[in-house]
Amino acid sequence: MAGKKGKKLTRTGQLSKKPQTAPAGPPTEKSGISWPETLLFFFMVAAIICAAVFLANPIAGKLKGQLGLDLRGGVHVVYQAKATEGALVTKDSVDKLIGVFSNRIDAYGLTEPLLQKQGSDRVVVELPGVKDPDEALELLGKTAHMEFRTEDGKTVLTGKDLKDAKAQLKPNTDEPYVALEFNKEGAKIFGEVTTANVGKTLAIYLDDRLLTAPVINGPITGGNAEISGGYESLKEAQEEALLLRSGALPVDVELMEKRSIEPTLGKESLNLSLKAGVIGLAAIFLFMLLYYRWPGFIACFSLVVYGLIVVGIFMLLNATLTLPGIAGVILSIGMAVDSNILIYERLKEELRAGKTLRAAIDAGFHNAFRAILDSNITTLIAAGVLYFLGTGSIKGFAITLSLGILVSMFTAISFTRFVLHLVARSRLVLNPKAYGV
Repeated sequence: MAGKKGKKLTRTGQLSKKPQTAPAGPPTEKSGISWPETLLFFFMVAAIICAAVFLANPIAGKLKGQLGLDLRGGVHVVYQAKATEGALVTKDSVDKLIGVFSNRIDAYGLTEPLLQKQGSDRVVVELPGVKDPDEALELLGKTAHMEFRTEDGKTVLTGKDLKDAKAQLKPNTDEPYVALEFNKEGAKIFGEVTTANVGKTLAIYLDDRLLTAPVINGPITGGNAEISGGYESLKEAQEEALLLRSGALPVDVELMEKRSIEPTLGKESLNLSLKAGVIGLAAIFLFMLLYYRWPGFIACFSLVVYGLIVVGIFMLLNATLTLPGIAGVILSIGMAVDSNILIYERLKEELRAGKTLRAAIDAGFHNAFRAILDSNITTLIAAGVLYFLGTGSIKGFAITLSLGILVSMFTAISFTRFVLHLVARSRLVLNPKAYGV
């Protein structure tokens, strides 16, 4: 049946009318606040903020004592090793010299000295916080003095009687020990002393500082002895052997240079730098809060955790804080913020696509992880090159930058994700606008 301009109906199959369904909308979250997760979130925020506030002054006081020469000033001294009769200046003798200096500095409680070789026969010593070069000379310039004392305090041997001390491993057990070798006169005295003091201790002092006090297990004749049983590693035994050898220093030293070093930054400049840093962090916090809103608050919270962890590591390692080192930390803060920005931009994209908050968090972190990992690894590679090829302050910059990056990856990827999921489970904030969408 057809009209002139009518429509045709042909039989090509059976038609049926399907029930109409409403278009699918975005997934919905459960309603109602989950109080256990909410209380945990607020408790965690309060605990970390209180820790940051109450620890601020103690941390500042501790770090002030760890400032390097460029921020604190100090003394710079250069010694040159001189050969004595029958003894040449060798790598081992210079290592012994450094061992003596290090032992003296530790005994006086000075923090974070710098001791390093200069060429093949010079040693550079820098002491932060020491104002008088003559004080440093009095501390370092004496000849090392070693004594072997019995339990009643009687000195029976000195460093001149000790020929050598080496760290070794026992063949059967791999137990580290220090092998002592005495000269002819020292061997005779040592045999007499050990025979008369079996079961008692023989204390070894270096510059009136107790180095070790092993127990005499039996008479030791022949001029060779072992100190064993108290070393956790071969390295620890090597360090003690070096100090023992240092008691009989085979070279003299000549003072080549001494001078006081004023801080590169004066007190006023340092205060201005700290003020600028505080203003910069405040600007970052404000930007994150205004642009990313609720995730921005979590990012600021994560940066506080980042700061506490980094400062805690510096204090634990008793690391010297120099200006390049502080610059490395500041750069790593910028990378930590950048990681949060990458995550939150992906999170916003997933929320716009209609995903639930928890699904958007997982997808956002998954999509941002590769970019964060790539950028951090390339920076770590550059920091590694600076560390192995650089010297002094360049190495300090590389170390603090690497440390800051590793901590920032933890806070951005692990801690931030945990907090976002905690907030999502608490259903405290579900409105997409609160997440910058």
